[in-house]
Amino acid sequence: MSRLYRGEKRLVFCDSRSSAEQLGSLLRGHGVRTFISHASLSASERRLAEAAFAQEKDCVIVATSTLELGLDVCDQDRVIQTAPPSTVSSLLQRMGRTGRRSGSRRNCLFLTTSDDALLLALGLTQRWSEAWVEAAIPPAEPWPLVAQQALAATLERGEWAHHELVTLLQGAFGELPPQDIARVVTHLAGQGFLDEAEHIIRIGPRTEQDYGRGHYRDLLASFSGPDLLTGKHGSAEVGYIDPTVLSGEHPQRILLLAGRSWRVVGVEWSRRTVWLEPAKEGGTARWMGSARSLSRDVCQGIRTVLAGGAPSAITLSRRARLALTALAEETGLTPQTQILVTQDEQGPRTWTFAGTRENRTLAHQAGQGGVKVRFDALSVRAPFGVQLDEDGTEVQLTDHERAVLGEGMKFHACIPAGLLDRTIVARLFAAPLWGR
Repeated sequence: MSRLYRGEKRLVFCDSRSSAEQLGSLLRGHGVRTFISHASLSASERRLAEAAFAQEKDCVIVATSTLELGLDVCDQDRVIQTAPPSTVSSLLQRMGRTGRRSGSRRNCLFLTTSDDALLLALGLTQRWSEAWVEAAIPPAEPWPLVAQQALAATLERGEWAHHELVTLLQGAFGELPPQDIARVVTHLAGQGFLDEAEHIIRIGPRTEQDYGRGHYRDLLASFSGPDLLTGKHGSAEVGYIDPTVLSGEHPQRILLLAGRSWRVVGVEWSRRTVWLEPAKEGGTARWMGSARSLSRDVCQGIRTVLAGGAPSAITLSRRARLALTALAEETGLTPQTQILVTQDEQGPRTWTFAGTRENRTLAHQAGQGGVKVRFDALSVRAPFGVQLDEDGTEVQLTDHERAVLGEGMKFHACIPAGLLDRTIVARLFAAPLWGR
């Protein structure tokens, strides 16, 4: 990357804050003028990088998806992906950062470092070459949002009649059953999130306890990120640090933040502040993240490429062509193949190309009774003798699954158990449809 497109402005997208920090540090080590932008940098650090990049001619800005849209970083000469995004819409947003000047063309270069990344890049470009992009669809079963809006509206009003709140929510969420919306309001009152007397509703003590800090700031956000610590050098904020990176017995911990190395000189847990001083080199960058999900449509794009080759609209390097040929030969997929099962040292592997949610559903159904079934977006690995039901059945959650999956969902305690189950299933599972 330090040799590519010298003399031009290059915008490089990474799939995580950690990889952006590591790449930025390495590029600076190669003498490349480099700026970094991601959500865990302080506002002043991000503004500094964006302002400097707008004025530079020969430099690299390394970013996560935060620079996909909603921010003007001027016209870029080149967009480079070190790891593909999960959707065609993200690819279009990133590619759209180039080609804005008269006479220039939009462009995007994928530098993939694994077979999985290569396949995802090919699947995305296949669907892009078909002029396909994801539809904008509101989330199914948005019951946590219903509860949040009920609390936020009551906080704004101060107090109002029970039926007025129900009517407001039914108008805002017209696609949801009215009786279930009424159930949410009743549940909020029963759990102390709302205080109801004589059919008049006010904010309850549990809402004050759980969401009242910072003038109910947490109540006004539909979802929350991880609880991070603020990294400071003197009085200047550098960025935000995942507490897990500070675990272990290391008297001199070295971190990567804003593309620079820092030594941790102190932690004030009461103020959630990490005190830093510059270090010469080295360091660790780590933030907790969630595994990304691939749609069935993108996975079908991967299937098309494995069965018939890369789309003519893109250019592959020699190494990429060799890698694709090897992957196609390994799977043995053809355009006529309906169901593909391969065998390796880990056992049988059923290639569904159905997507993450669909394969999670297959694995969940096949894993009833304690059978361990692994899956990814493209395939399911089940032990010999375990059948995969391609038609799918209704997903029933165990108490353990409900506790683990629900705990990670904001406002999960604000909705009745039955509606919580419906929300979890709608977000994580889907009818497989992999044999059709």
